[in-house]
Amino acid sequence: MIMKTIKVEDKKITLFYNEMIDNKRLPMIILNTYEEDGEEIWKESLKLTDKNFILVTISNINWNQDLSPWYMDKLFKGEEDYSGKADNYLKLLVERIVPEVTKIVMEEFKKEISYYCLAGYSLAGLFAIYSLYKTNVFQRVISASGSLWYPNFSSFIKDYELLNKPDKIYFSLGNKEKNTKNELMKEVEDKTKYLEKYYHNQGIETIYEENEGGHFQDVNIRIAKGISWILK
Repeated sequence: MIMKTIKVEDKKITLFYNEMIDNKRLPMIILNTYEEDGEEIWKESLKLTDKNFILVTISNINWNQDLSPWYMDKLFKGEEDYSGKADNYLKLLVERIVPEVTKIVMEEFKKEISYYCLAGYSLAGLFAIYSLYKTNVFQRVISASGSLWYPNFSSFIKDYELLNKPDKIYFSLGNKEKNTKNELMKEVEDKTKYLEKYYHNQGIETIYEENEGGHFQDVNIRIAKGISWILK
């Protein structure tokens, strides 16, 4: 395995790549991650799929700022408000980060990209879906335990059109995530199932996968399951 790390502005980007493979063209999975856990996700993914791919993880993300589509008051005492700067971060991702990692893959790894997939967990899963309405770069999307309870998001997708209809969208949740006293977050299962059907009815290949446990259980495995399915 080759692991190469670069920085773009304040973001840390790590590429994971198996240099032993012969494939000329490979899919690139781009994962916004809360922690620097890319190596564990890479290893878990390899347990679940024999498909070859390049994993790019991005860390040092201001979670509530960079990934929130519009402003929302904080949900819990001690955390920051959701400041709604997703468009700013998406611009950095599309205009700076994606071209930089693509250049590395082409010039250093001597490979071509077959397609780009944007993946994320929790608020990053919401961001991945949101990106489909702002850019046509990503052909596939993984929303693992996505924060699809976010206020007015269901209305947003009805009012706007996809810039590029993706090939596949993966949704998942833990079966206990809806068991919360928070009025917004308890809707997460209904909202996720609704969105999965909504996109399926538009002719997009989708799946809703349910996992055991709450929101913070088996995070790396849940992301790996999404990667495995999206590569099929």
